[in-house]
Amino acid sequence: MTRPRTPDTTEGTAPARFRTRTRFRPRLRAAGTAPAAVLLAAAFAVLPAAPAHADAIRDRQWGLEALRTEEAWRTTKGEGVTVAVLDTGVDAGHPDLTGSVLPGKDLIGFGAAEGDPAWARHGTAMAGIIAGHGHGWADDSGVLGIAPGARILPVRVILEGKDKARDKARKTRGTALAQGIRWAADHGADVINLSLGDDSKSAHPDPGEDAAVQYALGKGVAVVASAGNGGEKGDHISYPAAYPGVIAVTAVDRYGTRASFSTRRWYATVSAPGVDIVIADPDRKYYEGWGTSAAAAFVSGAVALIRSAHPDLTPAQIKRLLVDTARDRPEGGRSDAKGYGTVDPAAAIEAGAALKGGDPKDATAGYRGQYFGPGPLPAAEESGASGLLAPLAGGLGALLLLAAVALHRAGRAR
Repeated sequence: MTRPRTPDTTEGTAPARFRTRTRFRPRLRAAGTAPAAVLLAAAFAVLPAAPAHADAIRDRQWGLEALRTEEAWRTTKGEGVTVAVLDTGVDAGHPDLTGSVLPGKDLIGFGAAEGDPAWARHGTAMAGIIAGHGHGWADDSGVLGIAPGARILPVRVILEGKDKARDKARKTRGTALAQGIRWAADHGADVINLSLGDDSKSAHPDPGEDAAVQYALGKGVAVVASAGNGGEKGDHISYPAAYPGVIAVTAVDRYGTRASFSTRRWYATVSAPGVDIVIADPDRKYYEGWGTSAAAAFVSGAVALIRSAHPDLTPAQIKRLLVDTARDRPEGGRSDAKGYGTVDPAAAIEAGAALKGGDPKDATAGYRGQYFGPGPLPAAEESGASGLLAPLAGGLGALLLLAAVALHRAGRAR
């Protein structure tokens, strides 16, 4: 996504025009420090020391509780489902992901390598949100994903913002996204996560990318994309979120209120947590991030749960389930800010039991000379909180916003 860079941002730079959609706030901790939070630089506040067996990371993963994942996990944790993460790469050796990352594909072919600070940060963060299984005794430490039983198929189609090769990628890898979507569809993906896109003023649809999306949908692969981080910059239409058939995801905070940065457009399908999200990093530290990237990753994980419980459902049926079972619906039933409401994977799994699988090709709608049509009628913008997870808000949210503190460092891989 084309938007001004800021010093505290880790963003991917796409081959031609794409960026990832997560900002990272540092939550640094040096190796070997005590379990209590430790400041490494001047900061406004320090988190209190945690009990010896408490996990500071897990306690702050408010999105899992907001999406009622414990109820969904009574049926499945995503076993048997593969989620392709088209991003900056994924650190398969991260303790929270070991054993869950399949051999993938690098469609860039140059740039930062494993171990470089500009390698696979965003992709690893998204993979953790989707399928992190934690680590340590009984896997009770580290990041837990919404579908911890799912597998990750990494496809590198974009570079991190600090990668020195980003300009070269812009000039020479303009078709990487379309290629990556097709490759993932041909190599076992059940869900494709696209936490990236272009929401600049000059953004435009690309027939090759649209065709790739329709190809994936026709093969029964659900496609999820972040709606865009342009909510404070003009709400420009964003791609690939706006392609037909895509599940486009906006971001909400722990109150269920639209995140100010989240793009408001007619293609919004559903919303998910995207503010103050704890994420894993290849440096084995944990960070706090915000963006529609994270929201899309949560929904990709939710789709993995649905697909695991009901493997015969088509992408269109899964999208309809998400819409029909969404919670905290906006006034009028839908808004450009939150789509049809916040995803509820447990409710979608339950409702899916009444459906029969269909032919995914019946649900595809590719490019036919014009894109999208008029879209849904505009709905009034909601401004109030929905009570998504109000009890966990308060001082903690402000503290995490202001303080650059240590929470935890990943231990050894199990």
